[in-house]
Amino acid sequence: QVQLVESGGGLVQVGDSLRLSCAASGRTFSIRTMGWFRQAPGKEREFVAAISWSGGNTDYADSVKGRFTISRDNAKNTVYLQMNSLKPEDTAVYYCAARSLVIANMRRSYAYWGQGTQVTVSS
Repeated sequence: QVQLVESGGGLVQVGDSLRLSCAASGRTFSIRTMGWFRQAPGKEREFVAAISWSGGNTDYADSVKGRFTISRDNAKNTVYLQMNSLKPEDTAVYYCAARSLVIANMRRSYAYWGQGTQVTVSS
């Protein structure tokens, strides 16, 4: 069992930056990939970014590529999402996720989820 806790969300203005953190606990030795997803009210949850725990390979949604950066600190069992040049369409609840599977597709099959942190970008 893995527990995930997100932090760092808040209310910002267009063009501002935020850094989200996700701390993992429990059976963290089983984690192979961690990712960030987001969901706005009335919309489907969508993939944002992911990183492999061992090799540091990354994957980004086209909507955030060039603006967001995912990173991890293996020793601290923590993943980060640096968000720059924020837009109103980035407004959502952001969730971190973890999985133990070793598969090529980094956008699916996550078993563990955090409770989410709200990011609101005002215009």
